[in-house]
Amino acid sequence: MVVGGAVFDQGRLLAARRSAPPELAGRWELPGGKAEPGETPRQALVRELREELGVEVEPLEPLPGEWPLKPGYVLRVWTAALRSGEPRPLEDHDELRWLTPDRVDEVDWLDEDRPAVAEAVRRLRAAEHPRPRAAEHPRPRAR
Repeated sequence: MVVGGAVFDQGRLLAARRSAPPELAGRWELPGGKAEPGETPRQALVRELREELGVEVEPLEPLPGEWPLKPGYVLRVWTAALRSGEPRPLEDHDELRWLTPDRVDEVDWLDEDRPAVAEAVRRLRAAEHPRPRAAEHPRPRAR
């Protein structure tokens, strides 16, 4: 399994541009990597983002679905909150960008990441404009 992180901070999504392998270089992805034997997906995500970006994240919830990668691998994505550190491209990436929902289409995402990115953006937008609860808007009184 490959785990990816839809890392959110201040209403933005973190995008990482691949530097390797050559067939993926220059394309953008949600950062992450392969789970090691005995590791839970959440543990793998925390480890991978520490190694690749030098940050600590808190995995929040899995996005629905799995996306096939090369034979034998599927991508699962979790939303994650940045807890400490400033992301830096340490491994497998040469550039990082924080994207607001309206700018997410400005980068060339890997095809496998596009469905997860779309869901992550939907969640970011929902967080910006939460639905009011019934108690917050009492019904008008009848006259």
